[in-house]
Amino acid sequence: MDISEVFPEECLAHIISYTSPRDACRSALVSRNFQLAADSDAVWKGFLPPNYAEIISSAPASSSSELADLSKKELYFHHCNNPILINDGIMVRMISFIYKLLLLHELIRVALK
Repeated sequence: MDISEVFPEECLAHIISYTSPRDACRSALVSRNFQLAADSDAVWKGFLPPNYAEIISSAPASSSSELADLSKKELYFHHCNNPILINDGIMVRMISFIYKLLLLHELIRVALK
């Protein structure tokens, strides 16, 4: 029996959201149900920093409106290669190293409880 037929898409998406973007892309190759779950905004929102909407709103107006129409997955990959300049030219990458360290710290803290 295929595990993707046992669990609903929301459950698969929740599980996949605990992986990495790379693993989410890989899991999309398993089956159609995994693809739907792995490509969902619920998964990719977790790979964006909590203030991603604020960062987008600080982008130039033309860019900001275009970004608002992207899925969370498209937004993630767009910002991997296209940083946004804010606060007088300070470059901000939405996928920040500090954010990933904070997430790792939180995961370790929860695991040690």
